[in-house]
Amino acid sequence: MDIAHHIALVEELCFRPFAAGHAHHEAELAVSHGLRGGDLAERAVTAEQYRKDRDALYDRLASRWGETEPYNLQTVLLRSAEEEIPGPWASLSARADVAYLWEVTGTARWVALAVADRDVGDEVQLLAVVTEVAPP
Repeated sequence: MDIAHHIALVEELCFRPFAAGHAHHEAELAVSHGLRGGDLAERAVTAEQYRKDRDALYDRLASRWGETEPYNLQTVLLRSAEEEIPGPWASLSARADVAYLWEVTGTARWVALAVADRDVGDEVQLLAVVTEVAPP
């Protein structure tokens, strides 16, 4: 993992204009290959490595934007049964259990780092999401 490259990408997304009709950017910082519906043990090892990578990114970004507690996306997913959850939070909560979040000063944007590994029919992903929509 190239931490400096990932941080540069996240920072660039904080200022990149959104496409028409979209209020967020999503970047795959890392993605598994061949784990979609594959070996669950190998999937678990990859997910754990991506969590370590996410935590390393968190350490670097926390030194810039401040420390935060993990945000429980499982409760957001549960709430989606009773209320409408705005994008990208509905999608992210369907794919990941927790995220680290920052409201980036001077940008009116939120940054989320998460490991999407909930769906065994999909690849494991280390994601960065940048949005102007506050988390629910």
